[in-house]
Parts: sequence; C-alpha cells; structure tokens
Amino acid sequence: MSLVVSQQAVTSQRLNAELINKLQTLIQFKSVTPNQAGAIDWLVEQLCEQGFCCEKFTSNGVTNLIAHIKFNEGPCVAFSGHIDVVPADNGDWLSPPFDGRIINGVIYGRGAADMKGGVAAMLTATKKLINSTSSKAGTFYWLITSDEEGEAEFGSAQIANKLSSNGIVLDGCIVGEPTSSTHVGDTIKNGRRGALSARILVKGRAGHVAYPQNTINAAHISAKIVNKLSEQAWQLDDAGSKTTLQVTGINIDNVVDNLVPSHCEITFNIRYSHRYSSEKIKSILNNSLDAFSRYITINWERPCEPYYTQPKSKWSLITCVEQAIHSQTGNYPVLSTSGGTSDGRFFANSHTQVIECGLRNHTIHQVNEHVSIDDLIKVEAIYYDLLSRIYIER
Repeated sequence: MSLVVSQQAVTSQRLNAELINKLQTLIQFKSVTPNQAGAIDWLVEQLCEQGFCCEKFTSNGVTNLIAHIKFNEGPCVAFSGHIDVVPADNGDWLSPPFDGRIINGVIYGRGAADMKGGVAAMLTATKKLINSTSSKAGTFYWLITSDEEGEAEFGSAQIANKLSSNGIVLDGCIVGEPTSSTHVGDTIKNGRRGALSARILVKGRAGHVAYPQNTINAAHISAKIVNKLSEQAWQLDDAGSKTTLQVTGINIDNVVDNLVPSHCEITFNIRYSHRYSSEKIKSILNNSLDAFSRYITINWERPCEPYYTQPKSKWSLITCVEQAIHSQTGNYPVLSTSGGTSDGRFFANSHTQVIECGLRNHTIHQVNEHVSIDDLIKVEAIYYDLLSRIYIER
C-alpha cells in the first residue's frame, strides 16, 4: 500500500512540474496582442502530440487555433482561451515580465493569471484525460486566439464563424478566464453583461458671459444630460445581473473664462443585463434624452452583446462545473455575470452553454501579475475533474 502511495506521489510531483513548466514556457512568449509570438505554434505541437487535429489560421494579423479530438459519440464541448496579453515594461516588476520566474512559490509574469495560467492548467488536464484508460465519449475542442485583449474582431468571432460554417454545434464551452476572487473556485461566470459606449456632442451658442440671454450654454445642457443619465432606471434588471451606467468624460474646449461654451462632449459606458440588447439600450436612452434632441448628436461605439447560461434540466454544464469545484475544494461557487466582457459571448447561443472558470483575478493587467503554484495546481485539478465528468463514461 505504501509503495502505491509513493508511486502516486512521484507521479503527482512529475505532473505538477510539467504544469509549472508549461506556464513558464507560455509566459516567455512575448505575445502582446495580436502577436502570438510562437505561443500558438507551441500549443499546436502540444495538442498534436495528444492526438488532436489542429487547424491554425490567420485573420488580419490575428492567429487562431481550432483543435479537436473525437472519442465515441457524446457531448461536443470546447475549451476557449487566449494567449495574447496586454503590454508590460520592466519597471517595478520583481522579475522581468516575460521570464516566468518563481519567487516564494509564486510564478510572476505577464499573462500568468490572464490567461496563460488557465491554458497551462487545461493543457495538463487534457493530457491526463487523453492518457486515462477509461472509456471516453464525446468531442473535445480547443479554441484559442491571439486577439482577446484587443478589439476581438478577428479572433474568437472568426473562430465561431468558422465552426458555424462547418456545421459544428457546441453543447458547451468552458472559458478559462480568471474568475475566482479570494480563493480558487469561489466564483464562476454563467454569463457576462453587455457593454456599450457612446459620445454625445452637445451644441449650443457661444457668447459673452455677461450677456447669457444671447447664448445657449452647452455646459449647462450637458449637466442636465449627465444628471438624466445617472438617474436612469433599468426596469428589466434582476438580482444576478444589474445594469450600470458611468459617465467617463465631460470635455469642453474653452480656454477663456468670459466665454459661454458652444460645444461640450460627454462620454459614457453602460454595462447592461442580459435582459437587454444593445438596440434596446439605445432606444431607452434615446427616448430618455429626447427633450435635448435639438442640441445633441449621439454616436454609439463598441457594442458587446451579453450572454447568459441557465441550469438545464438534462445535461447541464453549470452542474458539471459546480460538482467539479465542490469535489476539489469542498465548496460550491457563486454564479456571477459581473466584470468586463469576454470571448464567451461569441460561442453562447440558445443551445451552447458557456461557463467561465479559472484562476484568481486580483493581479490581472497589473505590474507583478502572478499566480501561486498552489492555485495553479488547484485549477488544474478542477479542470481534470470537469473533463472527467464530461467525457469519461460511467
């Protein structure tokens, strides 16, 4: 019995070392959006070794990967992720941001948490799944892009289009974004709010401040508009998905103090519940600001539609993720739609269930972005447990 335990411990240590090495290797690719810098090429090699069929394609300078392996007939589920990262310079880092050094049990580097750590963990979990001697059923896809941190026009959106054109319908999609808060597995995303930005140009009439009766003060009109925006009610919200609107700029190009301004620009951003569409949001705000219509022009920018996955009565990806997390941590996760947008929106539809589950997000995009080795190992264990529930026949 002790020999078996010892062999298991040695195997576990070897696999943990592989996991750490995989993350360090990924960090060392300087894959600032949209440059894959060799990271996707390396992933192709790793997945091909496990028996995956890989298709790499480029769209407008963005590199994308669709890889799949089919077992017996069963669920068709994907892992979605990105290897691109936001820029980083060497200032104030404990170690160079693309070295992947380990300091006191923590791996430092750009992308360690967002989301090369998730990719490394899923890669190790995938290898365990493939090497399992148990009977497996289903089709497993890997969908990877180098354009998530940018405008996301030529990454996962193009991958989703290619899947659709080939008649491939996913039953589920696991997005490896860092969703955890205080400890691994405490929060998963079963949706994301939509996002929409806008610029309002307010046009008045300039004149001397001593004769306001001859002017139309664009600043005063703008103040009323900002107040109207901040008090907007969102009747369709529910407890799990609240709509918020934040004014992000009030700009007046006026260099003198005795001139009533003729123009003002207001910028704002809305993060809105899955109960709305971007067109519905536009309609609500256009109606709300109708009293100012003769003074304003609204330009809408960067729409990102929301998505939302509910528990299903039959096969439920939410249930699989919850059970995997509970099995590995002893706790059930909180379901959330908070935070920014993600590539999950490109794969979600009335059939495809999308869940985001990953590492802690407390250092993403920051100087000294990092992930503890303990957290990395826990996420890998959750991923393997999840893949086992999906693909291994019981």
